[in-house]
Amino acid sequence: MVHYIYHRSNWSIENSCYLQDLLVVPETRGSGVGRLLIEHVYATAKADGCCKVHWLTHETNATAIQLYERIAERPGFIQFRKAI
Repeated sequence: MVHYIYHRSNWSIENSCYLQDLLVVPETRGSGVGRLLIEHVYATAKADGCCKVHWLTHETNATAIQLYERIAERPGFIQFRKAI
């Protein structure tokens, strides 16, 4: 399952695409399903004129990070937030 949304940005005229949720059931992880879902988002966002696809993952999600480092760049930003 994959959910993604397009949004405006101060950094470009084109929309960006935020990959909000990616879920692959445990018994199919490592089979390439996650990669195919992300590549589908890449293709759809490109066809719709987006300039980038981006997402977050938790630093302890080592399995996902192994995939993400093969198919995307890690820009080096650290997220800070405070619930209000």
